[in-house]
Formats: sequence, structure tokens, C-alpha cells
Amino acid sequence: MPFNLKPGKAARRVSILGLCFLVMGVHGAFAQSGKANAPAVSFTEAEQEVISLSKEKWTWMSERKVDSLAALFHEKAVFVHMGGTMSRDQELNVIKTGGIHYKKADIHEVSVNIIGSTAILLNRITLLAVVAETRSPIPSW
Repeated sequence: MPFNLKPGKAARRVSILGLCFLVMGVHGAFAQSGKANAPAVSFTEAEQEVISLSKEKWTWMSERKVDSLAALFHEKAVFVHMGGTMSRDQELNVIKTGGIHYKKADIHEVSVNIIGSTAILLNRITLLAVVAETRSPIPSW
């Protein structure tokens, strides 16, 4: 299910599959870069809309708004965690049941690249999350 940008933005459509696939688990990619501070970047209106949606997604994850997340995440989205990967339904179930509770995501750096109908967003974040051992709907990898 693609995300439709607001009218007046050359009718661009951003593929949430690309957004979801890359947003999760990018912390390691930025951790390798060793950048202390990124230079100030100016974003287009379309890029800013993708950034805002990503920030809102982290809020929904911390508030366990599974219905909002389900509407956002593409059915073929893959979520990369340190111990393995999950499908969209597995990720939503883990959030819903408290198997993983995303408490807070502090975003330190962001980059967006829109290519055709796909947006690639990378975040360098500090993520506070609680993984429940006893409520384990998390698949064994």
C-alpha cells in the first residue's frame, strides 16, 4: 500500500516498503560511519513529509498504536532486529503483545533519498526498548 503525498508535490508516491525496510535496523550502519556531527541539510517538502511520517511512526510504536502501524507498513515489509528478521504481521504482533516495547527513539541524524516512487530514509537513533522474556511471541531464529 503506497503512501500518497499531499497534492501539489508532483503526485509522487512513496513506497512504504522501502521506508519500512530501511528504517528498521539502520542504527548499525550509521554507527560504523564515525560521524560526530552531520552538516545542516535542507530537505524538500516531500522529503520533510517522509521525515515527519517516520517520526510519527516511532511515536506510534512507543504508544503501541498497532492499527496506525498496520496502515503504514507494507504487507511485504521486513523488520531487521539484532537476533533476526520479522514479517509485518510478526512485528505488529510483537508490538501489540508487548514482546518488544519501543519506549523512545532519539533521532540524531536523518537522510532521505526519493527515487521515483520510493523513499529511502536512514536514521541514526538511540533506541530505548524493553524485550519481554516471558511474553515471548517473538519467533525463535
